[in-house]
Amino acid sequence: MKFGMRTPSVKRMISARTTGRAKRAIKSAVNPTYGQKGTGLVNNPKKAVYNKVYKKTTFSFFDLFK
Repeated sequence: MKFGMRTPSVKRMISARTTGRAKRAIKSAVNPTYGQKGTGLVNNPKKAVYNKVYKKTTFSFFDLFK
């Protein structure tokens, strides 16, 4: 598990704002439970717990300027 600052990636930032946005729009149109709070814990509990801990123990480079 990582602690501290996450390494920024320009490639991933661009991908998240373009391709990912279109995919999320399609998935939310097809699946009514997609993107709802708590469904990650139901679908994949191990991944959901890991992501929650990771989010609390790391921070972004851009959080330093907020």
